[in-house]
Amino acid sequence: MFGTVVDWRTGIARESAGHLAAIGRGDIDAAAFADAWRVEYQPAMAAVRDGRRAFVVLDVLHREMLEAVLRDNDVDPDALGKAMLSEWSRAWHRLDPWPDAVAGLARLRRRFPVVTLSNGNVALMLALARRGGLVWDAILGAEVTRAYKPTPDAYLRTADLLAIEPGQLCLVAAHHSDLAAARGCGLMTAYVDRPMERGGAPAPDAYRRQDWDWDATSLIDLADRLGC
Repeated sequence: MFGTVVDWRTGIARESAGHLAAIGRGDIDAAAFADAWRVEYQPAMAAVRDGRRAFVVLDVLHREMLEAVLRDNDVDPDALGKAMLSEWSRAWHRLDPWPDAVAGLARLRRRFPVVTLSNGNVALMLALARRGGLVWDAILGAEVTRAYKPTPDAYLRTADLLAIEPGQLCLVAAHHSDLAAARGCGLMTAYVDRPMERGGAPAPDAYRRQDWDWDATSLIDLADRLGC
């Protein structure tokens, strides 16, 4: 979802710029702040995946990640107040889809059920869907499977919920590491290239690239390739 369907970096930088200016820290580069927030993503989920803490939804982790990045920039989150921190952390609910996303998903749904297999929680996915006009057949993911990707249960339990075999499920993603984990569970794989996900910077998981079942430049291109 994040990076594949919606442009997280632009949205997080936009909202962070406003909040940073409001607290008198306009000297902090908002795009760099967004990147730093995203860097906390995998370490935050690792504690849940490794069993070091009970499952919590991504909204909770996003709030904790924000506070960590603020401290790294010499900002005391406790001094900002709960209302501001809550509003700021929910910037992830207000991301815009990539230009091809709405039409691409609609095309794919002509032929296939299309569901989320995201680490995002249901409330977050619902907010993004309503904001961006994204239509899903179901909103699934970590809150439903109680497992964060790339834990195998995240993929396998999704197939179980859909009453299909793993080999009948195709993960569509812009991230090679996610696709590699899905393939390891027997899923089909479709890569969608998002070169501007990180503002043009190289993807950190580029070394995980494989010969995926489908390789597309957009969700519309993927729909073309699948005959939708």
